[in-house]
Amino acid sequence: MSPLVSRPDSPTTHPATPSVWAKPARRRSRAGAPRRTAVTGARALGYRVTIRAIDVVVSTAVLLLAAPLMFVIACLIRADSPGPVLFLQLRQGRRSRPGDRDSGERLGRPFVLYKFRTMLADARQVYPELYRYEHTPEEMQRLPIKVLVSRKVSPAELDRCPEAASGLVNDPRITRIGRWLRRTSLDELPNFLSVLRGDMALVGPRPDIVENVRHYSAEHLRKLDVKPGITGLAQIMGRGGLSFVEINDLDVEYVDQQSLRLDLAILLRTIPAVLKRDGAY
Repeated sequence: MSPLVSRPDSPTTHPATPSVWAKPARRRSRAGAPRRTAVTGARALGYRVTIRAIDVVVSTAVLLLAAPLMFVIACLIRADSPGPVLFLQLRQGRRSRPGDRDSGERLGRPFVLYKFRTMLADARQVYPELYRYEHTPEEMQRLPIKVLVSRKVSPAELDRCPEAASGLVNDPRITRIGRWLRRTSLDELPNFLSVLRGDMALVGPRPDIVENVRHYSAEHLRKLDVKPGITGLAQIMGRGGLSFVEINDLDVEYVDQQSLRLDLAILLRTIPAVLKRDGAY
């Protein structure tokens, strides 16, 4: 992998949940079937109520406290390029029934995600080749996600030129203010609206578009069994420097170990990750 990928800390640094910080692996039961989420049975209701309360309180506080900053960002976006301030996109959320493989929600229930716009408003018309979402297994395994979804380079070329891993270098769709918003993660502030609506949680796998979800393996589709989140394991362990497969492996790892303790640990580690801008392109 590229040097841009930040690796997890030593497991001894996080004794509370040691396996989470190790390299992601597919965890299976003795019978060979994928493990279900750790939050089951009697614990599930208490976990959902507690997490939902935290989601509402934190999201409300962030939106109120950040309102002046969000107004300034909106003005900067309007001054930088023509188009709307907010970017609304359909993403795939949690399935109604875990493990559902037959209904129309096999690829998740769609919902509207809110973000600050960081791309040209007519990017899809100007650069249609960047919206084909055609990936080879090798590309999904080896290319950092931000390279995969922008102007891709081959895995061999990436080995020769690791600095090409910055998606911003090759992505002509990003606006000037959009570069800054992405590097600081401020473009994600409107995500808290989706959390208040109940479509997302503070912690969980990042929601994906259906064009990418179609590339998921059967194992990776299990990430749709939990509510998507603003931050998750992939966001504190490499973000845009991780490959498509690495991100999904970490998301499945989260599903297997989901707990209040893990959610709080991820939230705490998100703050330094955002400040260091690791993997933010």
